[in-house]
Amino acid sequence: MKRFWHRDCVAGISLAAFLDAYRKWCAKSGYRVSQSDAEKLHTAARNTVATFPKNDSTKLLIAQAVDSLNAVYDALYILRGEMLRLASLLPEFDIVMAMQGAGEVTGPQLMAEIGDVRRFTHKGALVAFAGMDAPPFQSGTFDSKSRRISKRGSPNLRKTLFMVASTILQHSDPANPIFQFMDKKRAEGKHFYVYMVAGAAKFLRIYYARVKAHLLALDAEASTAA
Repeated sequence: MKRFWHRDCVAGISLAAFLDAYRKWCAKSGYRVSQSDAEKLHTAARNTVATFPKNDSTKLLIAQAVDSLNAVYDALYILRGEMLRLASLLPEFDIVMAMQGAGEVTGPQLMAEIGDVRRFTHKGALVAFAGMDAPPFQSGTFDSKSRRISKRGSPNLRKTLFMVASTILQHSDPANPIFQFMDKKRAEGKHFYVYMVAGAAKFLRIYYARVKAHLLALDAEASTAA
C-alpha cells in the first residue's frame, strides 16, 4: 500500500486510524482482514528506527518497488489462470480437484508434476518419484526401521504435497482419512515433519489409486466404443 511508504507513515498515526485504513485496503484488494497482523505492524513501526530518510527520493524508490511487485503478482495471477485452464483439459481434472487439499493452485501443480499416473507401475513408484519414500538401510544384521525420506525425486512435487497436507490439516475434517492418519501420528507425539510427510505420502497413494482407476475406466469405455 503506497500510502504507508515509510515507517513514519504508520507510526505517525493512531492504531485506530491504521486499522481503519488497513481494513479498507483489505476490502478493496480482496484480502482477509487480520487485526492481529495490523496491530503487529503498527507496534513494530513504533518500536523501530527508520533506515531511509523520509524524503521524495525514498518515496519514489518505494513506489517503484511496489509497482514492480504488483507487476510480478499480476503476471503470476495470469500464469496460474492459464495453468488451471490447461489442467481442466486433462481427463483426471475433476477427480483431482475433488480431493481435499487440491485447490486452484495445488491441483494443476500436482497434475503437471505427476503427469500420467499410468507410467508408474504401482503406488510405491509414485511415492519414490516424489522422493517421499524411506529407502532401506541394512548393515549386517541391522535393519533400520526409521529412515528419513530419500528426497530423490521432484522437489517441486514435494513442495506441492506439503501445501496439500497443510491444507488438509487446517480443514481438520474428521471424515478425511488423510487427516485421520496425520492426527493419529500427531496424537502419538510424532514430530510435525514426520506426520506431514506421512500425510503427504498417503495423499499421493490415494491420488494414484483414484486417478489410475478413472483413467483405466475411460480407456475401457473408449475400447468398447471402438
